[in-house]
Amino acid sequence: MLLINLLITHFNSILLIEQSSIVTVLIITVVFFLILLILGVRKSYKLKAENEKLSKKSYSSSSKDNETYKDFTEGHLYD
Repeated sequence: MLLINLLITHFNSILLIEQSSIVTVLIITVVFFLILLILGVRKSYKLKAENEKLSKKSYSSSSKDNETYKDFTEGHLYD
């Protein structure tokens, strides 16, 4: 029993990194990348909504331009 305890303490001192510290680092890393993912998805939805708004505005603007266009070459003579 004494030999097993001695081997376990020697083995633990060789590893220098405990399992709990590895789990803590992994949790912090996962939380960080999860926050980045959430921010990216949020920004994607905002950009999509803005793109739809701008395309509707552009469509209404182009339809107004087509309706109000008058042919200015009617009174001129071009050779």
